Amino acid sequence: MYKYRTLQKTILRASESFKIVLVTGMRQVGKTTFLKYISEDNRKYVTLDNPKDLLLANDETEFFLQTYVPPIFIDEVQYVPKLLKYLKMYVDNSDKKGLVWMTGSQQYSLMTGIVESLGGRVAIVNMFGFSIYEREGKGENQKPFIPNIIPISLLEKKNLTETYRTIWKGSFPAITYQEDDTWSLFYSSYVKSYIEQDVKQVTKIENEPAFIKFLSVAAARTGQELNILDIARDVEIAPNTAKQWLSVLETSGVVYILKPYYKNITKRFTKRPKLYFMDTGLCAYLASWNTAESLEIGAVNGAFFETFVISEIIKSYHHNGQFPNLYYYRDSNRVEIDLLIEMNGKFHPIEIKKTSNPSKNDITAFDKFAKIEKIGYGSLICLTDRVRPLTQNANAISIWDI
Repeated sequence: MYKYRTLQKTILRASESFKIVLVTGMRQVGKTTFLKYISEDNRKYVTLDNPKDLLLANDETEFFLQTYVPPIFIDEVQYVPKLLKYLKMYVDNSDKKGLVWMTGSQQYSLMTGIVESLGGRVAIVNMFGFSIYEREGKGENQKPFIPNIIPISLLEKKNLTETYRTIWKGSFPAITYQEDDTWSLFYSSYVKSYIEQDVKQVTKIENEPAFIKFLSVAAARTGQELNILDIARDVEIAPNTAKQWLSVLETSGVVYILKPYYKNITKRFTKRPKLYFMDTGLCAYLASWNTAESLEIGAVNGAFFETFVISEIIKSYHHNGQFPNLYYYRDSNRVEIDLLIEMNGKFHPIEIKKTSNPSKNDITAFDKFAKIEKIGYGSLICLTDRVRPLTQNANAISIWDI
């Protein structure tokens, strides 16, 4: 059964303002199903996964556009980069908006061609797996998350075990509602297709087992500061190779690199970013947490809880067509804030903690950061069963309130 995607409003608005709309994102996050559903048969659909259409688009590009006359939906456009130049010529001869919708799973090389060929003509939107709102059938109601005195949530609270099962299961539509015994098969197949169809097309990998080990080593570090030298050492590859592979993960949407808050006027702040996987199910598979129960009681349960919250907040913005300035904070005295959302001249501090008994002692860093920057309302996101005021400027809320 189709689940409403929050991104729908963003796509329809973009299609009224731009001639071309591109939806990028990880493989199998639902891009094709989503765009086919909201197009309501009003535009022709063609996928470049189809060998005949791939050959036609590559060898006879002009005839391809005569065959598939816009409005059109082109799936997996990255397979024929030169098609972008022909699309530019086509849309430049028309005043109509929303002529072409496209998807691309592999952002690494696709973005170069988009910038060179379609600058100013295309709206680029990121799509991730299901958010918790979309998973519960309430995607139409999701707003970009910002701490608020009285959070408005339409989601039913889940207990600890249910929460970790959601974290462990992941957000890919194809696995979300399947039985647990298909979990391992799904993710093993996903990793194989990701390497074969995405990664190998953008970078030369001579040692595939090393890349798989790199994925696993990175997954074990989700929610931690990124130390590329440590990762390279553990995988036994050169640091430059590790940097290149990490760039592939970031540009294809597998990981998110959260930058530190930093001011040049002082040397007190750390410069290392933090690493987060955008799908906690894939991360759990790569890090060999093979059951929800083992993840719940495992040593990394806090890191996965934090990763899940960060990814959900990112989705809440991107699926609404917004791109916030996000940071984390840690100074030389190890005073830390997990997330800062910069908005309207203020920094909204967010602490993330796997606890059901929050207290104001958990957010003492908020006051310390207020001496550096102007801060807005803040939140401690945890496992509380209700909203709990902690100070005049911060509260504790459930993970299901974000």
